Amino acid sequence: MKKITAVALVLCLAVVQLCGCGKSSEKEVVKVRLNEVAHSIFYAPQYVAIENGYFEEEGIDIGLVNGAGADNVMTAVLSGEADIGFMGSEASIYVYNQGSGEKIVNFAQLTQRAGNFLVAREKDEDFTWEKLKGKTVLAGRKGGMPQMVFEYILKKNRIDPKKDLTMVQNIDFGLTAEAFASGQGEYSVEFEPFAASLEKEKKGVVVASLGVDSGKVPYTAYSAKESYINEHRDIVQKFTNALQKGMDYVNSHSPEEIAKVIQPQFAETDAGVLTTIVKRYYEQDTWKENLIFEKESFTLLQDILKTGGELTKEVPYDELVNTAFAQNAAEKKE
Repeated sequence: MKKITAVALVLCLAVVQLCGCGKSSEKEVVKVRLNEVAHSIFYAPQYVAIENGYFEEEGIDIGLVNGAGADNVMTAVLSGEADIGFMGSEASIYVYNQGSGEKIVNFAQLTQRAGNFLVAREKDEDFTWEKLKGKTVLAGRKGGMPQMVFEYILKKNRIDPKKDLTMVQNIDFGLTAEAFASGQGEYSVEFEPFAASLEKEKKGVVVASLGVDSGKVPYTAYSAKESYINEHRDIVQKFTNALQKGMDYVNSHSPEEIAKVIQPQFAETDAGVLTTIVKRYYEQDTWKENLIFEKESFTLLQDILKTGGELTKEVPYDELVNTAFAQNAAEKKE
């Protein structure tokens, strides 16, 4: 009996030791507070990464907050309320030129085209930008990327934004579709799902894509304080790896498959409408193959800011862009 008891005791100790080893080998999960400029289907790769568990695979627990505007996102990042901000990179340029002392560095670019569309009252298969002359357009907040990309397109088509049309710029983000539906303006610059909703309600029709007509523009990117990046390089790398997996998925699956994955993020959106919107973004080559923020893209962004009258002093690319994490993520997938 004593011999049996001794054997049992040894076995118990072995089990305890194995359990202890199991606990020590568990992946540590780190909370990352992400503040996004808007909750939009335009950012599908991010939601694929969330819904498919790619962040969890990297040991990251995402705390996602909709900042509802770049100004709010930047405020959250600067105050330390958010670890990472997702917004237009023009915000980091503005902060740098204001001499705030803390650089906000862009480390991953998600979209490479504008995500908004021009909505008219009626279908127009022969639409040209010239038709905006003499018209009133709900154009978005002054100084924001939607409005500046819109002006960039107008000037490319030799249309003077100040003289040739009337731009309404005092309506808050997300409320222009409601204003347009109520009768304001003859055209409106709209993100999804607002453009599709106007079409579904027969209040408007998409006649042009700003993403197509402006060319490849670095519309949105992930950024953080330089100090946060330096202190949490491992976390930033894992965060970028998860995003790259999301990017890989959208570039290798159909709009229908993508829509099905991100449906939980947009429960209020009809499945058919969701697929239509994803297809719209998919067909205009919205998402990059990798997350590397190229120098040429940063130069184009500053050109757009100058064209929009929002930038008088250019910022050196190396000051506000770090491509190391995106390059590592791209190499890892290969």
